[in-house]
Amino acid sequence: MLILFAAAKGMAELAERLGQPGIVGEILAGVLIGPSVFGWLQPSDFLSALSQLGALFLLFRVGLEVKSSELLKVGGTAALVASSGVVVPFLMGWGILLLWGGSRYEAIFVGASMVATSVGITAQVLSAHGLLHVISSKIILAAAVIDDVLGLLVLAVVSSATRGHLHWVELGLTALLAAGFTIVVARWGTRTMQAITPLVETSLRIAEAQFVIAMLLLFGLAALAVYAGVAAIIGAFLAGMALADSTGRRVHDLAQGVGELLVPFFLAGIGLKVSLSVFSEASTALLAGVILLAAIASKFIGCGLGAARLGRTEAIRIGVGMIPRGEVGMVVAQLGLAMGVIQQNIYSIVVFMSLVTTIVTPLLIRLAYKGLLRPSEEDTFRVG
Repeated sequence: MLILFAAAKGMAELAERLGQPGIVGEILAGVLIGPSVFGWLQPSDFLSALSQLGALFLLFRVGLEVKSSELLKVGGTAALVASSGVVVPFLMGWGILLLWGGSRYEAIFVGASMVATSVGITAQVLSAHGLLHVISSKIILAAAVIDDVLGLLVLAVVSSATRGHLHWVELGLTALLAAGFTIVVARWGTRTMQAITPLVETSLRIAEAQFVIAMLLLFGLAALAVYAGVAAIIGAFLAGMALADSTGRRVHDLAQGVGELLVPFFLAGIGLKVSLSVFSEASTALLAGVILLAAIASKFIGCGLGAARLGRTEAIRIGVGMIPRGEVGMVVAQLGLAMGVIQQNIYSIVVFMSLVTTIVTPLLIRLAYKGLLRPSEEDTFRVG
């Protein structure tokens, strides 16, 4: 914990001094201290648990700053953005692997790994710069939630197809449960917590009663999200959003403090999983470059087209905000590797793609939102 936390914060400080987002430094810290460079730390179950907790608190904090009513207003546009942002990346990844000579199933898994957006990175950057109130930011967050449900269905179909059979009824029930859970909590969660929180708080004698209620809801909805078939971080985000109108500043401050401790383990944990040794072969390095460019272009184009009616500026912001794959792409790659469907070099390429899209997104977001950044941040960015 000492090595990882100190390296993450040290690299974050260096990145900020160079005019770059601190999270880029935290991710690179994982690469440096991991097996690829210095080899001080190896990925472990313990660090993975800390990483998952960091992701939960990151999305919970973002949810606290977002009102569900505002997100629901952009639901139609967000659904269009998410849908086009799933179809275009899947087809592009699938097509590239087939043209490269990969097997049919390898091509399907690479396409699936390029589908889902990792909202944690984008949310962190938007929140840090006070941009969560912007219309494009709201659409990005809503689309990322929908994207997670669609990504789940794509993964379910892909994994079933590689096993040689598709259970359509099971897939349909999974889709219904995942979508139903998300819609119900987003639609009625805020109203429910506004009614329950004051009653529970007045009946409790323990210290920090509001924060205790918030933590129970955070972990409860994260667990329910997993059972419903979507990512735990979606449950954490929905928990924060449900509490946005019913909690005081104290809960925000306490959540911020816990997040400052745990989020570096999430960000550095992404870098810790990358392996650079596989890129010693020129053909693998070339394929990795092609996949990376396709991953960036497919989300930018697909999601940007879905938001085209909002105008060029907002479409560019949304397209950029949906680029990072983060841990989502890695999960798909790990599943394919465990099933024996993809080879080690393809797995490493997907992890590389997930890592680099995560690193470049904060830089692209700062360019896309440059006119909305605070003056001091724009000056720093120009110097960097």
